[in-house]
Amino acid sequence: MAKSTKKEIASFGSADFDWEALSLDGYTQIERSEMSDKYEKTLTSINEKEVIQGVVEVITKKEVIINIGYKSEGVIPANEFRYNPDLKVGDTVDVYVETQEDKTGQLVVSHKTARMHSAWIRVNEVLRTGEIITGFVKCRTKGGLIVDVFGIEAFLPGSQIDVKPIRDYDIYVGKNMEFKVVKINEEFRNVVVSHKALIEAEIEEQKKQIISGLEKGQVLEGIVKNITTYGVFIDLGGVDGLIHITDLSWGRVNHPEELLELDSKINVVILDFDDDKKRIALGLKQLQPHPWDSLDTNLNVGDKVSGKVVVLADYGAFVEIAAGVEGLIHVSEMSWSQHLRSAQDFLKVGDTVESVILTLDRDERKMSLGIKQLMPDPWNGIEDRYPVESKHNAKVRNFTNFGVFVELEEGVDGLIHISDLSWQKKVKHPSEFCKVGDMMDVVVLEIDRDNRRISLGHKQLEENPWDVFEGTFAEGTIHQGTITEMKDKSGIVALPYGVEGICPSKHLKKADGTNANVEEVLDFVVIEFNKESRKIVLSHARSHESEKDATPTAKTVKGKKPATNSTDDAVSAINKGNEKSTLGDLDALAGLKEKMDKEK
Repeated sequence: MAKSTKKEIASFGSADFDWEALSLDGYTQIERSEMSDKYEKTLTSINEKEVIQGVVEVITKKEVIINIGYKSEGVIPANEFRYNPDLKVGDTVDVYVETQEDKTGQLVVSHKTARMHSAWIRVNEVLRTGEIITGFVKCRTKGGLIVDVFGIEAFLPGSQIDVKPIRDYDIYVGKNMEFKVVKINEEFRNVVVSHKALIEAEIEEQKKQIISGLEKGQVLEGIVKNITTYGVFIDLGGVDGLIHITDLSWGRVNHPEELLELDSKINVVILDFDDDKKRIALGLKQLQPHPWDSLDTNLNVGDKVSGKVVVLADYGAFVEIAAGVEGLIHVSEMSWSQHLRSAQDFLKVGDTVESVILTLDRDERKMSLGIKQLMPDPWNGIEDRYPVESKHNAKVRNFTNFGVFVELEEGVDGLIHISDLSWQKKVKHPSEFCKVGDMMDVVVLEIDRDNRRISLGHKQLEENPWDVFEGTFAEGTIHQGTITEMKDKSGIVALPYGVEGICPSKHLKKADGTNANVEEVLDFVVIEFNKESRKIVLSHARSHESEKDATPTAKTVKGKKPATNSTDDAVSAINKGNEKSTLGDLDALAGLKEKMDKEK
């Protein structure tokens, strides 16, 4: 037998050996082929990357064994069936064939992929047909909810949950809801669904019925849908209307949240709507009587009332004396002072104030109030406190082009006219003489109690130096002066004692025929003196005129014929006359000059 085996082995290398006829298991090739055909007929024909159905054979904690009629079973992780806690042996499920045999010869299938594959086919069909589907709300996410639809995680935006704004998304988590597929992004595998779309059609029909029956003045029940700073939106059953903040209450409302809460039911009246009835104006306060209609009929002008400051403005304060009834206290009625300030200087919001009714118009529903009327009027007895010619100390309040307003006391102002500021100085504007806040000594010149006016003077506190100047600068007298400036072709001449004179251009001729210039010191003859207008007109030319022209002037001064030898004699005579005319005023002028020097 060993020899025979050696011969057989040796024959393996022969080219004539029939390998097909070799049978290791005792079957011939024909028999093997017949058996293979029978076995293949018992197996299901499958292709990779397709969805088929299988039967659950075994369920463990970690795996589920699926029989798809193939030569090997499929093994799927148990967590792919978490959505179906009722899964049991014998159930038919969809599986997706990933690979017929992996490197270990194992069939690879997936139930999750099969569900996704089927779901995308289904969800696209639903989008095309508009079919209503049911999904499970899994969780909340930013801006909306995540919904399980056919095993696909779809997005439900917050704006698509309901027709009214949703403030708490969590109440929908864990519930089944009906949806419509509104959008699919194949590239990113995103699905957007809407619950709002299901009820919009029904609401639209209800809206048409409600809008068709709307009438001004109609009272309806609604639900507070949204609250803003400017008003409240009311759901009238599919139709929204707005109650403006001014139509919430007859009284002042700082914010609508003070009166209404979300989701509360209220009755409202229709005030107006546009032609399409898309904008509906509603009112709440109109359902209540106006507070002015129930205002005490015995309330009259002059009565005292008490109320709370509800609004402040620069020009005044609004005071609520009853719910919905307000009066205005103008800032001018807050104090007797004539210096208007802001209402904030006197009151603040929330203050309770007592006031007097100044005007009352029930038809126009307007009322003006005053506070100062509860205080003594400072103009009562004004003549006793400030008699004419009495002297006082006052505070400079403000200027005008024509004078200075000073305050004698709170509520009592007087005017110092610009001409009553100084005897000597020509004041162009009061700001040159004093400044706001200065204290000034004044004397009362005149009182007009009816018009609440007091005329005051400052220069009247001193004697009028022009009474003295009338003799000193009499017409024809000669004085030395300095030309300080040229104005309107005339020279302004500074004279002794701080007095100024005007020398017309034709009187500026010097003895040599030239015109005098600024800063020249020359002799000037007074040719006009006006005490009322405090005006002195001078001439330099007269000081060097011929004897013929100078004689009349000398006569006027001295009252007799002057020397005629020369111009110098005429000037000497005039100066002597001047000396005589001023000797009696010497002491007064010396004192006046000393006082003016101190002021300077």
